[in-house]
Amino acid sequence: MNLSRREFSSVMAAALATGFPLQREAGAAEAGALYNVPRTGNVHLLHMTDCHAQLMPLYFREPSVNLGVGAMRGQLPHLVGEHLLKAAGLKSGTPQAHAFTYLNFERAARQYGKVGGFAHLATLVKQLKAGRPGALLLDGGDTWQGSATALWTQGQDMVDAARLLGVDVMTGHWDFTYGEERIKKIVEEDFAGKVDFVAQNVKTSDFGDAVFKPYVIKEMNGVMVAIVGQAFPYTPIANPGWLTPNWTFGIRESEMQETVNEARAKGAQAVVLLSHNGMDVDLKMASRVTGIDAILGGHTHDGVPVPVIVKNAGGQTIVTNAGSNGKFLGVLDLEVKGKAVTGFNYRLLPVFSNLLPADAAMSALITRVRAPYESKLSEKLAVTEGTLYRRGNFNGTFDQLILDGLMEVRGAEIAFSPGFRWGTSLLPGQAITREHLMDQTAITYPWTTLTDMRGDMIKTILEDVGDNLFNPDPYYQQGGDMVRVGGLTYACEPGAKMGSRIQDMRLKGKLIEADKTYKVAGWAPVAEASKNAGPPIWEVAESYFKSKKTIKPVKPNTPRLVGVGANPGLAAS
Repeated sequence: MNLSRREFSSVMAAALATGFPLQREAGAAEAGALYNVPRTGNVHLLHMTDCHAQLMPLYFREPSVNLGVGAMRGQLPHLVGEHLLKAAGLKSGTPQAHAFTYLNFERAARQYGKVGGFAHLATLVKQLKAGRPGALLLDGGDTWQGSATALWTQGQDMVDAARLLGVDVMTGHWDFTYGEERIKKIVEEDFAGKVDFVAQNVKTSDFGDAVFKPYVIKEMNGVMVAIVGQAFPYTPIANPGWLTPNWTFGIRESEMQETVNEARAKGAQAVVLLSHNGMDVDLKMASRVTGIDAILGGHTHDGVPVPVIVKNAGGQTIVTNAGSNGKFLGVLDLEVKGKAVTGFNYRLLPVFSNLLPADAAMSALITRVRAPYESKLSEKLAVTEGTLYRRGNFNGTFDQLILDGLMEVRGAEIAFSPGFRWGTSLLPGQAITREHLMDQTAITYPWTTLTDMRGDMIKTILEDVGDNLFNPDPYYQQGGDMVRVGGLTYACEPGAKMGSRIQDMRLKGKLIEADKTYKVAGWAPVAEASKNAGPPIWEVAESYFKSKKTIKPVKPNTPRLVGVGANPGLAAS
């Protein structure tokens, strides 16, 4: 998009009116230039992913720990802080540095304001589409889950918002946790004739038939473009299988190749994969499947400022990942001649809500869907004196609060909390509202558990989750970050073999005994037998927060890391 002088002045005036701190290090010119993306090529794709139902502007701290192991050590997306800035050619102390890293988070968040918000995202989408004829907006999934209003409306608030935003094609992951019937209703009724839901890797469990369209072919500026969908391959493992009992998932690499070949045979001149694999899986797939020009990826919430170019037997594939929480919008322009992509330009744009004026129609929709719940959402539960966040391989301060609440309220010695990547951040001095709590816990299987567990079983659980995260073969990485642990301390050697990563487990300084039983609290059980096992996690956490009133700064319980050295995916101490 090329802004005229008048348009640029209008954007700046709107920014001033909404309080954007232009008299800062970056300056007004640099902040405004974020959204001046000249159009190139003849195929234009906008990409969002993993918004986790966040309609409102928010704070979101990027990880200070994103370890790469084996061949992925020191490679994108496993770079944090200054290492990521250097790789992307970004300067410290800029709006981009704040958007893409955890560096000076509290100061920078106060300086640059909140990010995301669908009303502000809508403004950016409209501006970019206006300058890019035929541009498609692609949604990588994790859209209908992650907030109170999404849970309470079964995702309807996000379905309506996505339609108004102008989403053209979508795939999914957490979206499936509303169950098969609800998903089919949205796809077949709400999305009919408006949004294409694509997923080549979701089949019926009886005959292996496609549940959704594997791909769609769109004509843009005389070019036929195929958008292939790849839903999260391990949905029935990472989430309850009983919610999608008649569907099977998987990476399905050979079927992916067949799908790409079929799309090419039907006239596609460019093929783009809309993926929810996670970036490491996308990088491996790009090296093995030919004919994919670009992968617009999600799942791992990696805000990657520059694409990775992967060579394969058929040429090369552009691999990207567009962050989370509505914080970024990817812009990919392709130059397609004949049946080949001859050039491209890519930008991952941070969505600063104080710089982009709110779209009136989207603002009205958001106000309408939130109105019945406003008093419930805004109820103050406590005040935090420290920064609260979730994102990171091992633990976050908000995760730690949930763990502390589980142990105190449920009377447990040890607590486990899932390694979820979604969840908004809070700054010191902010009130923790019910909405903030639901941002961390809004799922369709929220029950808490209290289990007598042997020491050897505790180790087995930690080893299994550790292998999901640190297996050197990306195709065996099955989901989120490491399970968060309360009460128990341990050491972790990410580069060790399966069964040897977890070491020196202790409770109150004493070694965990393999045959001794410990009382362990948890939540989000995937087994159907655990439905209604205990009160929902938000009830447990709410009672804990209200009992404290003021939350002192929290230090997350993280493992002692072994063998990582100066890994550029680990913040300097």
